[in-house]
Amino acid sequence: MRFKPQFLAVALAAAFSAPAFGQGTLVKIDGSSTVYPVTEAVAEEFQKAEKNAIKVTVGISGTGGGFKKFCRGETDISGASRPILKSEMEQCAKEGITYYELPVAFDALTVVVNPKNTFLDKGITVEQLKRMWEPSAQGKITKWNQIDPSWPDAPIKLFGAGADSGTFDYFTEAIVGKSKSSRGDFTASEDDNVLVQGVQRDANAIGYFGYAYYAENQGKLKAVPIIEKAGKPGVSPSMNTVLDGSYQPLARPIFIYVNAKSLDRPEVKKFVEYYMTHGSKLAREVKYVPLPDKAYVMNKEHLAKGKKGTVFGGVAEVGVKIDDLLAREAKL
Repeated sequence: MRFKPQFLAVALAAAFSAPAFGQGTLVKIDGSSTVYPVTEAVAEEFQKAEKNAIKVTVGISGTGGGFKKFCRGETDISGASRPILKSEMEQCAKEGITYYELPVAFDALTVVVNPKNTFLDKGITVEQLKRMWEPSAQGKITKWNQIDPSWPDAPIKLFGAGADSGTFDYFTEAIVGKSKSSRGDFTASEDDNVLVQGVQRDANAIGYFGYAYYAENQGKLKAVPIIEKAGKPGVSPSMNTVLDGSYQPLARPIFIYVNAKSLDRPEVKKFVEYYMTHGSKLAREVKYVPLPDKAYVMNKEHLAKGKKGTVFGGVAEVGVKIDDLLAREAKL
């Protein structure tokens, strides 16, 4: 598999230290570290197909950080692990930036623990996660047995996405019930590799990030089954549980947003068309769940017909399943 999260920093450093290319041969992308594995794989194959005549750079400012750049007109494409928010829509409108919203895959946002953890083998409930992560837990919920008396009298070491991350927005919305509502006393990073390493090194750790980073580090981490409601069985993240809708509430669509003006440039149009043609195969290769073929065809139709904007109304919704997403996109 081409995607190696541990080499992400090296790859990014190389991208940003590369020689300057003319505007006509450069496609600038930034945004979500969750979407990065898919986009990076597409960019790699695309540049090979173009014999490196077109340069593609891919950054990881996080979904929020990426939209800041995108709405200032600094990038052509923004990767997002949640839909664009109302405040971001307003900023783009203020700067005259119009865009296409293109779902590219589904992700299973994954809760992970150290392999030495055995007491969460059967899972953790959404309510237990809320008690662990909600703002009122800060400085008060510091040990595992405060969540469940049968769990160890040991410190909880928390690792999670940074505030500019769409994963942070989605996780807090899904688990706590309000986007960006979280305790602040945890190790935070937009770089998921930092979180992987933190959980790997500490037997008392728990963290969360996109499924691709777990899949690439399964020997170092353990995925925790999610129990949506008490009394239900725990459901582990996988392609099948995302497809059948049982991995809730942490299954989510991931997107790229394309600047409509940038799409007028042949190299950007060519890259986006390549993404929609090969994205399904490459999403599967980096361990995400590809959308049905008709979704990528629909994306191409939206581009051809000039159907811009978002189907989400400026909120990061939770629990959207693949069929729901396709039904919405069909009405755009």
